[in-house]
Amino acid sequence: MTFLDPQEYGKVAVLMGGVSAEREISLQSGAAVLAALQRKGIDAVAVDAANNVIEQLQKGGFSRVFNMLHGRMGEDGVIQGAIEVLGMTYTGSGVLASALGMDKLRTKEIWLANDLPTPRFRVLMAKADLQSAANYLGFPMFIKPSREGSSIGIAKACNLSELLEAWRSAVEFDDRVMAEECVLGEEYTATVLGRDMLPLIRLDTPNNFYDYEAKYETNTTNYYCPSGLDEGSEKKFQVLCKKAFDVIDGYGWGRVDFMVDAAGLPWLIEVNTLPGMTDHSLVPMAAKQAGIEFDDLVLKILETSNSRSADGGFDGC
Repeated sequence: MTFLDPQEYGKVAVLMGGVSAEREISLQSGAAVLAALQRKGIDAVAVDAANNVIEQLQKGGFSRVFNMLHGRMGEDGVIQGAIEVLGMTYTGSGVLASALGMDKLRTKEIWLANDLPTPRFRVLMAKADLQSAANYLGFPMFIKPSREGSSIGIAKACNLSELLEAWRSAVEFDDRVMAEECVLGEEYTATVLGRDMLPLIRLDTPNNFYDYEAKYETNTTNYYCPSGLDEGSEKKFQVLCKKAFDVIDGYGWGRVDFMVDAAGLPWLIEVNTLPGMTDHSLVPMAAKQAGIEFDDLVLKILETSNSRSADGGFDGC
């Protein structure tokens, strides 16, 4: 694969850390990306967004930003808007897609408006909503803060008592909480890289679901890439996930998580517009299966910042 001369990228700020509940994961992702860029000869500098991030970007002499912030104030459109005001280009989705992707509820509403399959849900604004959600969805169900990532605050509820406990925990992270129907089946993730879809990954964890612990803290989760799907099914699901990414105006790179039920039907769960890049992360795993080593993956993502058009669209990788 062919890339620009390292000097043509200019000085690159690798944004990491920040103030969200996902700060530690962001620091790990950012450190991995920073090291890869430097190995490629890029003038890359770490910028911790926890303090005075705008001032750091203004005074740092940067040409562009490689955004590795996770969670609120980094993945939700806020920092994207600030970078645009500064007149700098950056990796990842723009303001709109970032805000939508961070909001699981709004993402599902857009999918439904576009006739894309996603599990049934109810919004839990108060304790009084729990019984009606149980009547509509049945058990088990998932309780999710609408605007958190890395499975933070998510719990599986199998009865009313667990539902109450899960809701009380979730509202500590977000005042907008969603109850979602539990789809029984296999869990997959699809990576978008530029115009391409990388090989699907099937996930299998002994935990109740693919939670924060299964993602980052244990080695008991099994990842299957190739996924084990037949070629036709894999292609069909990739096309569905690309559409799910596109309808929220996703750009550059990202990940779409989905379930496949016992009947072989797919159910879209969420979009991650700024996936992790740690040693447990899924995007590097899918890229490796496609023959793309980590450092080249990082550079391909950086390349997408060259192709951001005036309306936030994507012109190629």
